[in-house]
Amino acid sequence: MLRTLLLELAKSSRLRRWITSNGAIRRLAQRFVPGEDLSLAIEAARRCNRARMTVSLDQLGENVLNREDAERARKTYTDALDRIAVNHIDANVSLKLTHLGLDLGDEFCAEQLRIVTQRATALHNFVRVDMEGSAYTGRTLDIIRQARAETDAVGAVIQAYLYRSEQDIQNLVSIGCRIRLVKGAYKEPSQIAFPRKRDVDANYVKLMRLLLPSGIYHALATHDPNMVDAAIRFAAERGIAKDKFEFQMLYGIRTDLQGRLVRGGYRVRIYIPFGPDWFPYLMRRLAERPANLFFFAKNLFHGTTETE
Repeated sequence: MLRTLLLELAKSSRLRRWITSNGAIRRLAQRFVPGEDLSLAIEAARRCNRARMTVSLDQLGENVLNREDAERARKTYTDALDRIAVNHIDANVSLKLTHLGLDLGDEFCAEQLRIVTQRATALHNFVRVDMEGSAYTGRTLDIIRQARAETDAVGAVIQAYLYRSEQDIQNLVSIGCRIRLVKGAYKEPSQIAFPRKRDVDANYVKLMRLLLPSGIYHALATHDPNMVDAAIRFAAERGIAKDKFEFQMLYGIRTDLQGRLVRGGYRVRIYIPFGPDWFPYLMRRLAERPANLFFFAKNLFHGTTETE
């Protein structure tokens, strides 16, 4: 119920205005979003690299309403790829297709993605296309497959809570596509998605067992220690080396688990978001884990008490 409420509140323009204009909340949000500017994201990425973790940079934003905004987002991604190269940062980029104009037409969006993937290819880097709500799943995968026909510098995200995901994985693996496996952060109807957490968890493990032996370098995005341990056990049982896959986690979440994996010799990539459109992202992070919400409430109250 709390998760549903927070996801609904994420749609509130009034709440967005209040939260984004509140200085105390903006400072607390830096735990999850290091800043609104690319330079701050680059500095956060540098710190992660020093901690022996790689990075994926993501400019926050989705569902743009005009071509100018989509082209501006696309330029931010090519600029990010350039900055990564110039600063010798071990990082790639992640993006949402609705941020590149998917709502304005598939052909237009595919062309924006092509420009980004061409820059990534030239710089020997990589672009991860994030998955959004189920209304976009089929179109997103179609555009990814189209991009994959031109370069291998692009990969997909698959959400374990969708019933269709096993078939999608089989299709993507057949063309050699790198996949990031996630549980899924959107509210979906039970007709197309597992409604119970235990079923999502079971499907995540099932899909992980399809991905790791494929011979393709995949990513397991999770903060759930049970999912992490299941992957570690399975890889050991199947003789899959630690450098044949990676764990991915969000900036500012479960840093203890991140450190444990690095010390254990596993590859860890940190997803670092940046940009002014951080409110929906923050709400999804609060919805995913009650501990995140408790952190916010505790620190906001503590900070207010100190000010008074």
